[in-house]
Amino acid sequence: MFSLILIPTLIPSVQAQTVENTPEQTVSQISFEQWLNEFKVEARSQGISEQTLTQSFNGIQPIPKVIEYDRRQPEFTRTFWSYLDRAVNTQRIKKAQQLQITHKELLDSISKKYGVQSRFLLAFWGLESNFGQHTGGFSVIAADATLAYDTRRSDFFRTQLLEALRIIDEGHITPEKMQGSWAGAMGHLQFIPSTYNLYAVDENGDGRKDIWHSLPDVFGSAANYLGQIGWDDQYTWGREVQLPHDFNWDFVGLNTKKTLIEWQQAGIRKITGNNLPALDLEASLILPSGHKGPAFLVYSNFRKILNWNRSIHYALAVGHLSDRIEGKTPLVSPRPVDERPLHRTEVEEIQTLLANLGYDVGKADGIIGRKTREGIRNFQKRVGLPGDGYPDQALLLKLRKS
Repeated sequence: MFSLILIPTLIPSVQAQTVENTPEQTVSQISFEQWLNEFKVEARSQGISEQTLTQSFNGIQPIPKVIEYDRRQPEFTRTFWSYLDRAVNTQRIKKAQQLQITHKELLDSISKKYGVQSRFLLAFWGLESNFGQHTGGFSVIAADATLAYDTRRSDFFRTQLLEALRIIDEGHITPEKMQGSWAGAMGHLQFIPSTYNLYAVDENGDGRKDIWHSLPDVFGSAANYLGQIGWDDQYTWGREVQLPHDFNWDFVGLNTKKTLIEWQQAGIRKITGNNLPALDLEASLILPSGHKGPAFLVYSNFRKILNWNRSIHYALAVGHLSDRIEGKTPLVSPRPVDERPLHRTEVEEIQTLLANLGYDVGKADGIIGRKTREGIRNFQKRVGLPGDGYPDQALLLKLRKS
């Protein structure tokens, strides 16, 4: 399962929430047994049956490995190209194309019913669980109980635990078979329980919404989720583009929306050099590797992918994988020959130096979030650099001299 980044949304993300601050070691002041007894009282008041509570919590104890994973922080930032290489490779593209043929009738039916192109359903399926091969080996009840008992994100996971119990209570799956990731993301789609309860469907009509074993339910649930949040199958996700040499960097970012006609007037062209489609379709420009890397105009469907997972890299990977499944070519922009990821301590130094110069970047935690990117952009503009908001070694060197 891939993850990470920004935009706020009123719609629950498919996957567990991510945070930008460094996790702190937090310890509950009561025993797990006492906490569980108090939780059961709340669950009963929410209508969860005694049978479900007994079956679900039989022998349950906190899982230390879950806390370890929750506290783990990456040593290095992930570059766009390294992320894309892992997410969209020849093996995954060929596998998706084979599965598209194998399940053509089912996929065509789902696509027509919910208004979501099948290539995107395959792309989500491939990135989330490698087409059902890696769905996680943790008990969802035990994982959610562990994180609900822990105090760092207890409210969020307490809610997820209640939602998971509702799934069991309604007979969709047994506690033993409710397996998922360490953070409680479940099945082929890695839905968290609250997302499951909002969007999972019983596509094969057997009375259960089974995203663990039933491909009709897997595809139907993914398509229902996307359709419900506003997916538009008349358009794709976006496209790689060329920028003019005198481009106005103030236009970079998801906060700026212009029609393709307006972007054409701003000098942007297809990556081939041809004109953009003469449409009033709104798009935003994103630069996942800064001004030296590839540029993308992204449409409304791209923002729907971000509802699934709030990572710009993830959303671009879904879009690009869907294109490759359809037979389109790899990205055209050249790869950097000397790009390396920043170490966490280097990101912390960038944040500290920006803060010392008066820029609000939040906490110097080594995580590149919205505030950090905005602070970088403002500094770049002040010193005459392209304001792309991208942190790299050149930026760090410039800050050290400021």
